[in-house]
This record gives sequence, C-alpha cells and structure tokens, in this order.
Amino acid sequence: MDRKLSKALTNWKNRKNRKPLVIRGARQVGKTFLVRSFAKENFQSFIEINFDRTPDKKQLFDSSNIERSLQLLEIEENSSVITQNTLLFFDEIQAAPEVFHFLRYLYEQRPDIHVIAAGFLLEFLLADHNFSMPVGRIEYLHMGSLDFEEFLIAIGQKKLQQFLNTYMLNESIPESIHNKLLYYTQLFFVIGGMPAAVQSYIDSSNNISEALREHQSILQTYEDDFSKYRKKTDHHRLKKVFQKLPALIANKLKYVNIDPHDKAKDLANSLELLEMAKIFYKVKHSSANGIPLRAEVNDKMFKPLFLDIGLVSSSLGLKLTDLTTDNNIMVNQGALAEQFVGQHLLYSGQYYEKPELFYWNREARNSSAELDYLLTINSNIIPVEVKAGRTGTLKSLQVFIAEKKSKTALRFNTSTPVLSEQTTRIAGKDDCKYLFLSLPLYLICQAERLLLL
Repeated sequence: MDRKLSKALTNWKNRKNRKPLVIRGARQVGKTFLVRSFAKENFQSFIEINFDRTPDKKQLFDSSNIERSLQLLEIEENSSVITQNTLLFFDEIQAAPEVFHFLRYLYEQRPDIHVIAAGFLLEFLLADHNFSMPVGRIEYLHMGSLDFEEFLIAIGQKKLQQFLNTYMLNESIPESIHNKLLYYTQLFFVIGGMPAAVQSYIDSSNNISEALREHQSILQTYEDDFSKYRKKTDHHRLKKVFQKLPALIANKLKYVNIDPHDKAKDLANSLELLEMAKIFYKVKHSSANGIPLRAEVNDKMFKPLFLDIGLVSSSLGLKLTDLTTDNNIMVNQGALAEQFVGQHLLYSGQYYEKPELFYWNREARNSSAELDYLLTINSNIIPVEVKAGRTGTLKSLQVFIAEKKSKTALRFNTSTPVLSEQTTRIAGKDDCKYLFLSLPLYLICQAERLLLL
C-alpha cells in the first residue's frame, strides 16, 4: 500500500544531518510494512531485527564499541553493513530498550549508516525509562492509519485520488463523481484505514465482511495486550474503558458515562494508558484567544477520538447499510463524521510533530456554543464545523467568529464545495465579515491546500 509517509522517509534518507529515526504509532497501523517497502526501493542491503521475536539479539548491541557491534551484527545476519547503502531496522524496540544506547552511538560514530526503529507502547518506555535516552540524537516520525486518499489508492481508485489532489475551488464537481466519492467516504466509515482491514477487503474481492472480521481481530489483539499493563492498572478496568470509548467519541468525556460506580481517578489512569498506547486521543479544549492553541488548554475538558473510524464502526456494530440513505450519512452521523475529520486533522501536520487536536466551546454559563475543531494555518486560528448531512446551522461557528474575530471558517458536510463571504448576525455582537469555505467530507486531505489558495 502506498503511504504518504514514504516521502518523509525519502527526505530523511537524503538529509546530511539525519539522525536515527524512531517511528511512533499504535499497533498494526503499518509501521513494519512501511519500512520494508521503503528499504526495498531505496537500499542495497536491509537488515531487520524483531526484538519481540528474538530478544536475545539485544546482546549484540550492549557495548559502546560500535564497530564491534556492527561486526557481530554482520556475523549474526550473514550480511554486510554497507556505508550509505544499508538500512538497519530495529522492530519492536520496546522489547529491548537498551538498544536506544546503540542509536546514540550510531549517530555519534557512524552517521553514514541509516537506522530506523519502531514499536508500539513506546510511550510507556519513554515515560518510565531507567536508562539514558539519546536526547538530541534521535528523531521521531508519528504514524496513524491510512487516510482517505491512501484508502482510495489501495482499493484501485487512483483516478479519484488524483482528481481530489488537483481539484481547484473554481471547478464544479459533476454529480456522478460527487456521489461516487460520497459512497467511498461512507465505505471508509465502515472499513477505515487499518492496513490489515483494507487488505482483507481487497483480497476478498471487496467483501466488507472480511474487513469487519479483521477489525474484530485487531480489537481483540489490543485487549490481549492489556495483560502487559498489569503493573500499571487493573486490566479489567482498562478493557472496560477501551470498549466504552467508541460510543463516547465527539462528546465531552464524563467519567460517569464510562462507569458511574468507578472512581474517576482510576478511570483517568486507564484513559492515560490507552492514550499512551495511541489507541485513543484527547481532543483538548482551548480558549483560542491566540496561538499556540495549547497555551490555553483546559486539561479537564476533552473529547475522545479513537484510533480509526473503521474500528469505531465495528465496535458499534454498524454496517454500510446502516450508514447510508440517498448518499447521506444517517446513523451515529455526527459522531462518525467528527471522528472521520478528526483522525485526518490529527495527522495533518509535519511527520515529526506530535499529533494534537483542539476544540472550543463557550465557557460562559448556560452557553451551548461549541466548535468541533480548531486549526492553525499561517498563524491564523480557523474554526471547523463538521456536519454529517447537507444542511445544518452555523450558530456556534458564528458565535466563535464574533468573539474571536476570525477571518476564515471551514465546514465539512456532504454538499459540493462552496466559497463565499458571509457576515455574522449575533445579538449583542458587532457584525463580522468572514470567508466561509464549505467542503465535502471527501476533500478532508486537501482542506489546508484549498484554504491557502
């Protein structure tokens, strides 16, 4: 499967000042496949070590003598480490944290060698490490599941992806193409972007049931991993929180909605562990009076965002027929549409930036104004509304613009694109003119490009 991150890896490979690269992401988002594909296309020699399967191999790297370690590695793998033409890949590095020392020595003594490390639960390792981390001597790449355009390419709809990639706002979208893209958007709601689920759909000649079967396998794998958290929390509670989260997306999280009889502190601890495992993310509230948005975060107010919309749909027992009527997303419409937009916006930044996402609601008493997301583009805060159908009020968006004096606003729905100049009409507030861009959900990957035109 083609991944956009391949370009990031190519840029990393060609940089003179590159450092050992550590890929951070949840289990089964395609980290290993990405590295193997990259190595096949760009290197003469590829050496891969999986420390979870072969933990004894960490002994090859327990010395600060880098040349000796490389010599032992060549003997063990019956291969040669060729300057500038070998990629070393340390998979499941969380099983051998001592190897982080080796990354440091490689950077300091052999920067000519390309090395990538990957694993899940790295956040636990980084939070609780009792060894010296190679600060300033490694760099990170953050990875999520496939986005919508990667999904289109994977299922053989390259022409549609190219259409989206080159679309300009002054162009009309024929109704037949619009409806086709809405269908594939709805299909993505069900299948999602987990590579194994997408591949199962492809291999079964587009049998959605096979993708749903793979979802259950992935979800069960996550639950099986919870035994590894025993020292940190009650894994039964962790399982309970994990199973509840998909039904709570797009709403401010209240612990009582997870379990009214459990302690908030214990539930919060389970949520923190799931966040560290990158299974869910906190969409944090920001007052949004200026940038950076994180400067005014209220840590007690957040909405849950799950790893992948396909896993959400399977957890809720939804099927494609449950979601579609006349090309409108119907059941659980608001939450799923918000999940779809959110998981894309979360990874819309640079690959080396830690994924983060914010929302806003009016903090005044008896206020119901709430914006789904906030973006920062060219130092401007862009309010974002998400609608599951073709229509919907823009009251919250207009309240935000009237209070924050935003010049641009963005909406996602199921209608064709609209760009217009509008004026707020909020009682007690001065009228404000702003540029309003409404995009169909399927243009999510092109939103920033279109905003900058």
